[in-house]
Parts: sequence; C-alpha cells; structure tokens
Amino acid sequence: MTMQNVEIPYGAYWSTPFTKWQGSLQYLHSMKFAAHVAKQELAKRSIDPKVFDSGVLGMTINQYQSFNGAPWPLFDIGAVHTPGHVVNQVCATSARGLFAAASEVMCGMASVSLLMAADRCSNGPHIFYPNPQGIGGAGQSEDQVFYNMMNDPMGGHSMMQTGENVAKRFDITREELDAVTLRRYEQYQEALKDEQAFQKRYMTLPLSVPTPNFKKEACVITGDEGVFPTTAEGLAKLKPVMEGGVITFGNQTHPADGNAAIIVCHSDKAQELSANSSIKVEVLGFGQARDDLAYMPAAPIEAAKRALHMADISIEQVDAIKTHNPFAVNDVALAKALNIDVMQMNNFGCSLIWGHPQGPTGLRAMIEMIEELALRGGGYGLFTGCAAGDTGMATVIRVTDR
Repeated sequence: MTMQNVEIPYGAYWSTPFTKWQGSLQYLHSMKFAAHVAKQELAKRSIDPKVFDSGVLGMTINQYQSFNGAPWPLFDIGAVHTPGHVVNQVCATSARGLFAAASEVMCGMASVSLLMAADRCSNGPHIFYPNPQGIGGAGQSEDQVFYNMMNDPMGGHSMMQTGENVAKRFDITREELDAVTLRRYEQYQEALKDEQAFQKRYMTLPLSVPTPNFKKEACVITGDEGVFPTTAEGLAKLKPVMEGGVITFGNQTHPADGNAAIIVCHSDKAQELSANSSIKVEVLGFGQARDDLAYMPAAPIEAAKRALHMADISIEQVDAIKTHNPFAVNDVALAKALNIDVMQMNNFGCSLIWGHPQGPTGLRAMIEMIEELALRGGGYGLFTGCAAGDTGMATVIRVTDR
C-alpha cells in the first residue's frame, strides 16, 4: 500500500559539496563531520534537535569507534536522549535509510526522525581478521573500500564487470554511453548558473572545512571538488577499462567524500519544520529488487517498477527522475526498460558527475529531485539506484501545494 502521512518538511534537508578521493575532506571522521554540519544546518533553520524522537545513520565505511552507530552523532548535535540505528545497503543506503525513517513514522514509532548519511571513501580502513587456525596464527586482511569494489564475494568479479554485463544485455554501445555522460555534464552546469543558485537551495556555500579536531578552519571550498571537465572529443579519446568493453574512466563515476541529511516526520509536524509551509513533500512508495549475479546496474529497473506500484502511479506520471549512476550504463538500461527519455533524467546533477561517497549519494540526489519538483510547481519524482550484491532500491516522492 501507499505510505500514509509521511512527509519531508520542505527545506529541512542539506548536503555538503562532494569532494574527490584524497581531497579536502579526506581527514575528517565522517560521523563527526556529519554531526558538525547537521548542528550548523539545524541552527540555521531554528530547529531544536530535541524534536527528534528517532534517528537513522546511513554509513557504509567504518570509522574509528563507529561501533556505537547513530547515537554518537545524535548526541553531538544535542539530541542526547534520541535513539537511533545504522543502515547500510552500500550504494542504496540512502533509499534504505529513508525507508527506515519513513516506516518508523508511519507505524507510530517516531514522530520526527533525522536521517543522516555520511561516508568517506578516502583513507578507508584496512581491516585485519584474526585466524587462530591459520599458518603461524596468520589472519586475513582487506582494504574495505578498494578491495570490495574489485572482488565480489559471490562471483569474484569487479563492479566494472557488472556494468559491462548489463551493457551487453541491453545492446548498449560506447557511443550511447558517451552521449549520456556529456548530457549529464551539461545538466550539472545548470546547477552552477547564477552563482550556483540551484545548489544553494540546499547546500551551504562556501563551506568552511574544519581541521580533524574540529577546532579550527582548515580550508574553504566553494563547491564540488573532483568534477571532470567533459567534452565529446575528450570522451572519445578514452580507452575502455576492460578489453573489448564499453566503459571508460569517463563514463563512470569517481569515489568521493561528503554527507547529507533529511528530516522525515508525520504530516502533523511538517508545517512547523518547513522553510515554506505552503509546499508539501510526501513520501509515497519504495521498491527493492535483486538481479542476476554480476548484473548490478539492472537491479534498479525492477525496484523502480515496484516503487511506482506501491505509490499507485505509472512511469508516465513521473515528472522528475534521479538516479545513482555509477556507470552511464545504469541510465541507458533504465531508459530502455521503462521506455523513457534518457536525456531528460538527472537534471541539475547526479553521481556520475559529482561523485560517489556511497552512503549520502542517493540522499543528495533525492534532495535535488525535491528542489527540481518545487521549481516545476510540483509533481511526482522517482529516485532509483543500484548497490553491491546486484540489488537496487527506489522511492517515489510527490511535491504539491498544501
């Protein structure tokens, strides 16, 4: 059934810029940084953190003492008696986190929940697993970020291979991928017009970046860091990463760092927390799916269909579509499967361009989707994205006048 009485107060959300691998945010503990940003953003909106009776932290990459999960950043922002938990579905973490927060509100476990999503791909942990039965007591180790991108535990393949597999399934050409990538770069430029007017609807710019101990200012960033200048000629010059493949370093995303957050509440609370109480943002439906082994970018297709079914709408009724697109393959496959125009998706930006810090990636996309719908005067929005394990999640949101 459709979600009932679950809203996102308009404007009660934010995102940092996303910065490149080993860039300006590489030294910041992602949980502490998420709390640091949230505390400032809540103060700007005059929202008392004590209003939260639940919290969700979406995070995929371990940080020092992350064992405690959501209660730590909640405590840091002043929500000292607010319970919470951690959600991790790798690249679909934001959609899963929104589902968790919305479900608690819908069933009466919470009235106002803060969903924070935070990750730092840079300087990911190197984990050692003791094995007393190993030769000489030797154990096993992994680089949590890089190793898992390259080694699927079920099939042994890389994530890149899943993109190539889906490209073959849908007969997607290199030319199609490069054309979509160029279009995505052009769409992102729209968000930078008029001194980044669109991004400033939800992002504090310039952003003061603290030192690792959060006592001083380390630097100031004026926007996303790591966006690659993109031209048709430049894309055409790149060689496929895999022999005989169609995916290049140009038509895939890059690892990044950052955080984002959204307040989720019962409809009774939405107006008092909203920056504009005349705008209503409803959470209507979710979908999840899993595709064949090593076909990760195809999973969002079925997830999207299920989210649309739960929201009781058709794809023809959708006014804005945002995707997590680690590969341009994702968008082309989704467009072919749902018979939609691939060039009209992802207006104002997407992870293909501004990067992929995993946990907060989808949340930023959903925030941008809400703002796009608000600029349009309302409508339905569909977000969908894939995740490791050949899974996908999707959500449907509606923006209307109240």
